[in-house]
Amino acid sequence: MALRLGDEAPNFTADTTEGKINFHEWLGNGWGILFSHPKDFTPVCTTELGYVARVKGEFEKRGVKVIAISVDPLESHKGWTKDINETQHCTVNFPLIADPEKKTAMLYDMIHPNAADNMTVRSVFVIGPDKKIKLMITYPASCGRNFDELLRVVDSLQLTAKYKVATPVNWKDGQDCIVVPAVSDDDAKKLFPKGFRAVKPYLRYTPQPNK
Repeated sequence: MALRLGDEAPNFTADTTEGKINFHEWLGNGWGILFSHPKDFTPVCTTELGYVARVKGEFEKRGVKVIAISVDPLESHKGWTKDINETQHCTVNFPLIADPEKKTAMLYDMIHPNAADNMTVRSVFVIGPDKKIKLMITYPASCGRNFDELLRVVDSLQLTAKYKVATPVNWKDGQDCIVVPAVSDDDAKKLFPKGFRAVKPYLRYTPQPNK
């Protein structure tokens, strides 16, 4: 059965470039991003992994661990990492999961039979501290992912997990949020001391609560 938002992220054990892990134990009590790659030594993936290495500090500021996976074996990952470091001017500083038997790829429905029955698509899973899947995005193999967008999504997820707000189109950290419809005007006055402005009864903006 396909995974859905709110499902528990399946646990697994696997060999990685940083040693054997139990996924849930590795996540600990924080947030995590698991993202897959079609295979090693491919050009788009090389640019993605390089970029993630360069912005890993931004994920760490948000308490987010990142981990990548492809169906190639560990020795292949190690060779590929050298190429990534060389061509992307970085140091890969997060684990790459080796999944040659495709066990984890199957758990997370990462196999793309319409492309190739041994190819993992560019899937992304954002996982919360409760081990529940908070976001899933799947890209075609030809399209590189936007990890700045994933940082924006994490900002929204972490904010809306703590406050009764939603984030509007193209929202970025620091901008006004939307009071969720379930909150009455009277309750909104108590919850949001900075106030709110009502454009329509169902569309009310308030300054970001944690700023």
